[in-house]
Amino acid sequence: MKVTFLGTGTSQGVPVIACGCRVCTSTDKHDKRLRSSILITDTPAGNIVIDTTPDFRYQMLRAEVKHLEAVLVTHSHKDHIAGMDDIRAFNYFQQRAIDIYATPFTQEGIMREFAYAFAEHKYPGIPELNLRTIGSEPFDVNGMTFIPINVMHHKMPVLGFRFGDFTYITDANFIAPEEKEKILGSRILVVNALRKEKHISHFTLEEAIALGQELKIPQVYFTHISHQMGLHAEVSQELPAGMALAYDGLEITL
Repeated sequence: MKVTFLGTGTSQGVPVIACGCRVCTSTDKHDKRLRSSILITDTPAGNIVIDTTPDFRYQMLRAEVKHLEAVLVTHSHKDHIAGMDDIRAFNYFQQRAIDIYATPFTQEGIMREFAYAFAEHKYPGIPELNLRTIGSEPFDVNGMTFIPINVMHHKMPVLGFRFGDFTYITDANFIAPEEKEKILGSRILVVNALRKEKHISHFTLEEAIALGQELKIPQVYFTHISHQMGLHAEVSQELPAGMALAYDGLEITL
């Protein structure tokens, strides 16, 4: 199994439009971040994406994805679902609807944002989305088991996902003790770390480091990174052993 980071940036991406800071003007490819998403490949379940960002079309082209089995959605904020319309390309070539796994709360947001895809009288060529309801219990995607992890993004419930020894959590600033239990034993944890300064709805770098240390995870990657974090090369030098900033295109073989 392989996990590819399609994007590791926050809602505005990096560089930010019209920003002239040293991160946004950096020539280091590690400082170029599309919105946060991962691709899971080389599995019997087929190719699976977590979140369809505003950059989804380019992310699929860049990763040369020719077939998509399913999408798992963490929550319905725009930077995590805006690219869902481009699923219609997979509908066309695969001649079927694509399964979208989400909670009822997240489904409401998807149906509100893409109302035309769920209209009684559908316009030709719209995305065909097969909403599949998930909650707190483990669920299977073509025989591959995912464990939902309930986290809070300020006051908004968000799902993280564990599959095997890999846990992926984005857009969180609180994880209840019983949900942390689901993460224990993971070999790899990916968790959001927006910046160094305190934020209302995201972990800071210090808080994300503390979480990895608390749960004793051997390898931690930070994602959903803003330009306020600093240069990739400089911040990387400050991190404890077994911890690293993720970057677009990073591939992990499990």
